[in-house]
Amino acid sequence: MASMSIDRFSSLIFATVFATALSVGAQQIPPALSTDPPVDKDHPAAMDSFQIPSHGALLNAIAYLASGSGPHPVVIVLHGFPGNEKNLDLAQAIRRAGWNAVFFDYRGSWGSPGSFSFGNSIEDTRAAIAYLREPANAARLRADPKRIALVGHSMGGFMAAYAGSHDSGIIGTGLISAANFFDWSGGDVKPEQEAANHARLVKSMVENDILPLAGCTGESLADDMRSHYKQWNFVDYAAMFGSRPLLVITSDDGLAAPAGRLAAAVHQQPNAHVTEQHFATDHSYSDQRIALETTVLDWLVTLP
Repeated sequence: MASMSIDRFSSLIFATVFATALSVGAQQIPPALSTDPPVDKDHPAAMDSFQIPSHGALLNAIAYLASGSGPHPVVIVLHGFPGNEKNLDLAQAIRRAGWNAVFFDYRGSWGSPGSFSFGNSIEDTRAAIAYLREPANAARLRADPKRIALVGHSMGGFMAAYAGSHDSGIIGTGLISAANFFDWSGGDVKPEQEAANHARLVKSMVENDILPLAGCTGESLADDMRSHYKQWNFVDYAAMFGSRPLLVITSDDGLAAPAGRLAAAVHQQPNAHVTEQHFATDHSYSDQRIALETTVLDWLVTLP
């Protein structure tokens, strides 16, 4: 030590710490976030656009197809209300990790024909799952129809919770800032509060920008929610998840409490498999995208 200069010693310490940080970072960040997949000339990574039939309408959809002959497991990425944040960077990362990622627009949203409503969106999510289970569609997309997972953001998180809990064939359900419609609607209110609560709902629907949505108004969306709020409390779905994996990601956007109640309720089930992660960020995870993608990819590795 005595013969080594202070500058040289500091440089060695910095180099050691920096190398260690790089090593830890490489272990923590999945390769799919920094490395493209091997090129398969016969079955290259690709994007396919198609339409999913749902109750007389054809939903606009895309699939990011993983490299290789497959069959590949599939993640359906469900967007929120109205769907400004589509999480397509997450879908791309999911593909690089060897999964197919499927994204679609609900009826009446972003150019898909039909009328938008929350009830219709539940039906559309089920229609997308059914489409991917059709043998001909699965073969065309090099997909494994028995390995379908759901990852939904905001309203899409509710859609994922509803479909994932009611369909025992879904191998895992991921919720990102999931909106619980019971809480959105205000839950049980006294009769004298009903009018004020309904007006608040209408105002909230309009303020959330329904311009990309067709066939609906703030009034129709509020009516849809208020008439179903008892059936649309996702905390009540806890027992239906059973031991199937559930991922609950929350942020500082005001939606963490109901998601936490769902996670706690699922934890009470025998052999529960619940993963929870909170990020101190906004509703779109604007400054935590890599961390968000890392959490989702690490969870996908654990699915059966």
